[in-house]
Amino acid sequence: MALKIIEHKVENYEKVIEGIDEEIGLHCFIAVHNTTLGPAIGGLRIFPYSSTQKALEDVLFLAKAMTYKSAAILSGSGGGKSVIIADPKRKSPKLLHAFAEVVNSLKGSYVTAADVGTNTNDMLIIKEKTPYVCALPIKGGSGDPSIYTAFGVVKGMEAVAKFLWGSPSLENKTILIKGLGNVGSKLAEFLFWKRVNLIVCDIDQEKVELIIDQYGAKEVLESECYKTPCDIFAPCAIGRTINEQVASTLECQAIAGCANNQLATEEAGKILFQKKIVYAPDFIINAGGIINAALEVSKEGYNPIISRDKVITIYDILLNLFMKAKEINVPPEEIAMELVEQHLRK
Repeated sequence: MALKIIEHKVENYEKVIEGIDEEIGLHCFIAVHNTTLGPAIGGLRIFPYSSTQKALEDVLFLAKAMTYKSAAILSGSGGGKSVIIADPKRKSPKLLHAFAEVVNSLKGSYVTAADVGTNTNDMLIIKEKTPYVCALPIKGGSGDPSIYTAFGVVKGMEAVAKFLWGSPSLENKTILIKGLGNVGSKLAEFLFWKRVNLIVCDIDQEKVELIIDQYGAKEVLESECYKTPCDIFAPCAIGRTINEQVASTLECQAIAGCANNQLATEEAGKILFQKKIVYAPDFIINAGGIINAALEVSKEGYNPIISRDKVITIYDILLNLFMKAKEINVPPEEIAMELVEQHLRK
């Protein structure tokens, strides 16, 4: 059976397509949310979703988050995302090549990159069939974006520290990282050198033990994660985990992590605000990766020094946002959304 591409009309999205090749085993979605500021850049997530509907919901949420992220920090790109419904252990060049043909059908309005279940080597395979790919581990490519994402989260945490405690230093602060994937593990390494008291939690015990051995972290069980007292809670796994119950349970002074779409509901954000827990909006604090990848597809081309220096600005963006939110007594995410809308109107 040949590759079949189906377009879905979704309100407020520029384009949403589904790609199916039963012979190869491809079933994917690509969502292009907004290209006002540039081509939609967003990673390819390979995940064994329990249903087609779950995959579609995820790609829509993630694509919108990429628009917010790109607009908030003016990366010069728009928002998009892609998912393949599959176990990442079963990915193959044939699967990735078929996906690349789906990307080609969008004629450059979407540029793919690495995400959960994929890596930079997968991007090289995809590049064999499409030019619309970035985060490449080659000369002129931006490589693995996770280190830039993790570094941006550190800068965001320092903004939280300055706002709450008067100094950007994280020394002797207790930080709990939930999720030790590509970004979460690199975040743990950065925080080790900041002399942080590190607590970690992950469903993969091997990852936990590695971080304990390398960085002297303490472990907390998944069931106790949200109840464990800490200065900063860092969600670094799947999104939409902070619901009303979790928000009511958390015993921290701030939330600052790399996960996308951290708040499951608006009500959860209101509870955090009422509890005076400072929330660093995810689409700003985790923007380091898109800053890095967007430079690769810019007219100027990739430059690691420019990328690093732009990621550092996450500190000032968040600190100013926190100060403004405090001044008018609203949750930080409201100010962040105003910033996004302002940039998209320009």
